[in-house]
Amino acid sequence: MKRGRIAGTAFSLVLILGTCIGCGVYSASSGRVDESIQRVAVRILENRTSEPNLGVDLTDAIIQSLQEDNTLKIVDESVADSIVYGEVVQYRQREVAARSDLTVNEYQIQISVKLSFEAVRTGEKLFDQRRFNGTGNYSLDADTETDETTAREEAAGEIVKDILAQVVEDW
Repeated sequence: MKRGRIAGTAFSLVLILGTCIGCGVYSASSGRVDESIQRVAVRILENRTSEPNLGVDLTDAIIQSLQEDNTLKIVDESVADSIVYGEVVQYRQREVAARSDLTVNEYQIQISVKLSFEAVRTGEKLFDQRRFNGTGNYSLDADTETDETTAREEAAGEIVKDILAQVVEDW
C-alpha cells in the first residue's frame, strides 16, 4: 500500500512503534530501576525545526514506548520522580543516490534530538543534553513502498529505541 505525503500533519505513532522498533512489546525490564526515578513525566519536546508537529510526535512516541516497556510509569509532572525533557534540533533531508542521468532517486531523512533525564528530588541529571539521532531512507522509484513519511517514521523509531535503551536498560 503506497501512502502519499502528508504535509503538516502528524504521522502515525503506531507505525513508528510497530514497524521501526519491531513487533511485540519491547521490554528491558530487569528490576534494577532505582525506585526514586520510577514515576517519570515526559515534557513535550521543543521543536527547533521547520517541520510541523515533530516535537509532539516524538514526545508521543517516547511516552508510548515507555508505557509498553512498563519499567517506568508515565505520570503527570506534579507527581513525577523524574522528568525527561529536551528539544528536536535537526530535521534534514539529503540526497543519497542518483540515477545515471544524475537525477536523484533516493533521499535520507535525518532527525536529531537533545534530551535530559533528571531526578526531581535530588536534581541529579542521569543524562544531560544527550543527543539521539535517527535516519530513514526513501526512494522515488515507482516500485517502492517508501516515501518521506515512512523515512520519517523510521528515523523516529531509531531515536525512540535509543532513548528507551538509555532510560531503561542502563539502570
